[in-house]
Amino acid sequence: MSFEVVSVYTLLVGDAAGPPTVSVHTTADDAWRALDAEVRRRCHMRPRPRRRMDSEAATRLADAWRAGEPESRFWNVAVHRLPIALPVIARSAITAAR
Repeated sequence: MSFEVVSVYTLLVGDAAGPPTVSVHTTADDAWRALDAEVRRRCHMRPRPRRRMDSEAATRLADAWRAGEPESRFWNVAVHRLPIALPVIARSAITAAR
């Protein structure tokens, strides 16, 4: 049995108004895009046009949203590296696909 390591990104956004939103994403770009969309939804802002996501812009927007009520609002994007057990048969198929 061998192991392949995959990265996943979790997004956590919450405030005192209700339960936090938790989502899992396969790429960092997807996680930052989801943070931007969630903060815009909570602020009743129009959605961002479809273009390349800028993590720094999403961070600035989320920090500005949090600054409105710093005691009750929070957000976090975290990366997790997960070892996935692969049987020897699957490993040869993955290696061939690369």
